[in-house]
This record gives sequence, structure tokens and C-alpha cells, in this order.
Amino acid sequence: MEIGTVGVIGVGTMGSGIVEVVARNGLRVVAREATPELVEAGKARVEGSMDRGVARGKLDEAGRAAAAAVTWTTNLEDLAGCDLVLEAVPENLALKLEIFEVLDRVLDPGAIMATNTSSIPIIDVAMGTSRPEQVLGMHFFNPATVMKLVEVISTQLTAPAVTEAANAFAADTLGKRVVAAPDRAGFVVNKLLVPYICGAIEMYESGHASAADIDDAMKLGAGHPMGPLTLADLIGLDVCLFTAESLHAEYAERFYAPPPLLRRMVAAGRLGRKTGRGFYEY
Repeated sequence: MEIGTVGVIGVGTMGSGIVEVVARNGLRVVAREATPELVEAGKARVEGSMDRGVARGKLDEAGRAAAAAVTWTTNLEDLAGCDLVLEAVPENLALKLEIFEVLDRVLDPGAIMATNTSSIPIIDVAMGTSRPEQVLGMHFFNPATVMKLVEVISTQLTAPAVTEAANAFAADTLGKRVVAAPDRAGFVVNKLLVPYICGAIEMYESGHASAADIDDAMKLGAGHPMGPLTLADLIGLDVCLFTAESLHAEYAERFYAPPPLLRRMVAAGRLGRKTGRGFYEY
């Protein structure tokens, strides 16, 4: 399966990074957001990131010009000619199913449909289409322009040729390290990472240690680039909560349950960096 044109649906923090990574590697990109305002915000995010890359000497002007090859739209039907579509909208199954229903209708028979979900079972998305064998998960990590990993998640119904094409695209075209993950909540990374973050939140909530001491302990004692509470703020506390809930629903073990403080912070709109306040202020 040859992939020459890639669609990206949802160009927030994660989706805009995927747009940039794909455009930098010389492919045609069609980027879709729900409203003109969100399109402009996504475009500004991509172009601003590329400008910073040029200023820091990490991207040449030819790479910067790749942004001009991106087609921006609010219309899902404009993705009709894509060989691969990567969906990166919020973690809402109903919204994803609505999008995949349209993709199922407008894409060519051989097109691959991928979701970037971090916690929703891929099979639940795939079964919302008439061709679940063409659907799989491709989970990028934030920031997609820097992080080298992509988890590729096949379902019981994903065609082997589709998995092979996704692996080759991520590894050979984008230069990512591919890890094959099972279609289970959390896949590989978040099944390990989210309980670790929740454990840190519980430690902070109980008064065991301050946020700064917890983070410094893991940075200086375990060699982590950032502490778990700083990382939670970067990921987004709403995303952490949704993923923890998915893990708990899947495995029914107390170990995966989100701490009460995490629920309260999300309810209060303290989501981390994207709202200016989480465990720290930004």
C-alpha cells in the first residue's frame, strides 16, 4: 500500500504535531478541523512550530516550505483522496464514530483509517465502519515532532497488509520507532505510565510529599526527564483522568482507579499547561 496523501482530523496540540511531522517528510497533507477558527488556530500552531525550528537551526527553509503543501479544511469530504487518515480528536467515542462513519463513506476502498486514541478500544471505532479490516490505531506521543515512538495497534479484524503499511509509514517515512501494542486499554505506554502518575497524585493528595519534591525525587533519583506531576500537567489532567477511567473499566483493579483529587481538579478546570494551571501555574 503506497501512502502519498495523508489526512489529519483534529489539529489541536497532538494533531498539529502530526501534521507537521508528515508535511516535513514530503507528503501531501489535508488537515481538517470543525470550524474556521479552529483551522486558523491549528495552522498558526503548525507554522509557529516550523518557524521556531528554522530559528533554532533544526529545520531548513525547504522544510519550512512544506507547510505550504498542507490543505486546510472544515469539510470531511475533502479527505476523499487520502491514502491514510489519522484521527486525533478528543477522547469521545461518539465523536470518533461520527467521523469514521463519514470516512467510511468518502474514502477509497483501499484507504487506511487510523485513530490516535490513547485509551478507547480500537475495535469499538472499527466496528462503526463497514470495513473494520482497514482500521487500526496509530498512537503518537506529545510533542509528535520530537517523540520518536508510535504505538501501532491492530484489532482482531485488521488486515495484515494494513498493519504492515502503517508500520512502514511510521518507521520508514516518518522515522519513528514502532511498537506493536495489543488492543487493550492503555496499550503499552499508558498501561505503565498512568498508574505511575496516579500514584504520584495520591502521594501528593495524602500529604506524603510536596509536588516539587515528588517531581525532583523522580528526576534526580530515577533519571526521568520530568517528574510525574509536571508530566501530568503536560499531558492534560483531563486526558490522564479519561485514560485512568478506561484502564479501571478494562481491568477492574483498584490499582488503575483515578484518585479523587484528579477528578476534582478536572471538574475545576485545572487541566495543566493548556489551561495555565494544574499542579503548577504556567
